[in-house]
Amino acid sequence: MRIVTVSISAAAFIIAGFASYFMAGVTVFWIEDISAKAVEKRLVLEGFSWASVQTNGLEVILEGEAPSEARRFNALAAAGAVVEAARVIDNFTIQDKGSLIAPKFLVEILRNDTGISIIGLIPTSSGKKDLMKRISRIANNLSVADFLETADYPAPKNWSSAISFSLLALERLERSKISVGQGMVKIEGIGDSPEQKAKLRAELVRRTPSNITSQILISAPRPVITPFTLKFRINAQGAMFDACSAGSTDDEGLILNAAREAGLKGSKGCRQGLGSPSPKWGYAAALSIRALKKIGQGSVALSDADISLTAIAGTNPILFEKITGQLESDLPGVFALQKTLLVELDDNEGQGPPSMVATLSPEGQVQVRGPVLDGLTQSTLKSFAHATFGTKDVLLATKIRETLPAGWSVRTMVSLAALNKLNSGIVEVSPNLISISGLTGDKATSTKISQILLDRIGNSALFELDVTYLKELDPLARLLDQNECLQEVKDLIKSNKITFEPSSTTLDQNSQKTIVAISEVFSRCAEAPIEIGGHTDSQGRKEMNLNLSQSRADSVLNALRSAKVKMKTLTSIGYGESTPIAENTTEEGREANRRIEFSLIKPVASTIGLSTKAEEASNE
Repeated sequence: MRIVTVSISAAAFIIAGFASYFMAGVTVFWIEDISAKAVEKRLVLEGFSWASVQTNGLEVILEGEAPSEARRFNALAAAGAVVEAARVIDNFTIQDKGSLIAPKFLVEILRNDTGISIIGLIPTSSGKKDLMKRISRIANNLSVADFLETADYPAPKNWSSAISFSLLALERLERSKISVGQGMVKIEGIGDSPEQKAKLRAELVRRTPSNITSQILISAPRPVITPFTLKFRINAQGAMFDACSAGSTDDEGLILNAAREAGLKGSKGCRQGLGSPSPKWGYAAALSIRALKKIGQGSVALSDADISLTAIAGTNPILFEKITGQLESDLPGVFALQKTLLVELDDNEGQGPPSMVATLSPEGQVQVRGPVLDGLTQSTLKSFAHATFGTKDVLLATKIRETLPAGWSVRTMVSLAALNKLNSGIVEVSPNLISISGLTGDKATSTKISQILLDRIGNSALFELDVTYLKELDPLARLLDQNECLQEVKDLIKSNKITFEPSSTTLDQNSQKTIVAISEVFSRCAEAPIEIGGHTDSQGRKEMNLNLSQSRADSVLNALRSAKVKMKTLTSIGYGESTPIAENTTEEGREANRRIEFSLIKPVASTIGLSTKAEEASNE
């Protein structure tokens, strides 16, 4: 009985064990199936259709080719939100992306009066060390801030041309920002004057390589005009400007339209610059000119915000007061009007109205004739004339006259200061008028003279200018063009050959004098790209002759720099024995071949056909 009981118990335990094992297996399978379906559903909903799900017991195995590392991570996170992250097994692979994409190579170069900064990324193969050496030579003694990085990837197409052109622009422009990209160079710079702006832009456009695109934006700083001046008059001969300043193109348009309505002929423009006392300067000037037209003959002068309107003697006083009163009420608040109606002077002493005449000859000789108030005034006028024109060039023929109009002494000295702005001319000072006529080589002379008179005498000054600009007197216009310049240098060294001490790169004594003479020629030249070429005879090894010719060309270049030559486009190159001009079989021939030659650097054939984009950018 006991044995039966034990057997039954054992059988029960065995059956229970098998039942538990079976139920556990069923439970695990059920959990695996539910987990796989839940994870698959979540992956499909979140767009991970490339992922598949397998189970191994409680483990959830994710397989498939993820398009990126980020997508792989997102898929794992999605599965981990359904089941415990510890149960998720990552069997993903990442798609092959091929070779890495090269970075974008870009360089920014900034240059100002304190130094040069360069920042950006360049290919390792382009040679950072050599590039920084070239920039340091351009900077001369100024600082160079190096923020360049390199990357070991192939250089972009035409990268070398873009870098070389950017360095050419950097050398020419002392204040500039230059951006270099793949096949593109953008240049922004400032010239010292409109003339220099035009020359620099023309040169850079001309020398832009044909295999790159350039954007060339060069500006010239607008001059600061002080005082901001305008002088307009109407007389029996017609209407004319003695000076005209404008703060903008719009102001210039307002002023010129009013002047043409008043009778101005020709196409004279206004000098544009900084310093306008009010945004309504053009409006105030136009109102004043139109008021003068209604009055008739006279003048109107603006000096900053002060306006002076003067009518000639004989003008209807009622009309004068009516028009100037209306003008005063119409002017913007910042402007102040001073109005003057001239009257005929009485000659109580029978001596006639006083008059002073000063003449300036083309040779610089000055004669001054007229009355002065007393001995002290006479001595002061003499000192002022000597200080202005030089003691050897002044002849004074003045006499004392005790009754002179108020301010006569100041008017005479200011008139001499104005005369000094001319190359030659004459000044006549009378009680109501200062007349100045003459020749000049500066287009802004009329404005400068008007500024002197208005600044030192006041807005009530009535003056007339008849100043003629002659191109042959203009220092800029008289500059030699590049061909004339080069020909003068060639003629000079033909009779004064540049030679060196024996077996040396040191210039001999006579050649030092020739260098000074060449520098004087260059001082009269417009900017031109000129090459100094060194040549030797055929004696000695070719490599030695090549190095010698280069060193001698460098010596001439350094000597010209020491002589303060201002031309920035001088370069030196040695040709060795490769370009003889005579036979090397005779001493005379060898002597002729040992020479220094100056020549223009002409664009190579590839730079003649400029890209349309470069031309368009240069005209912006």
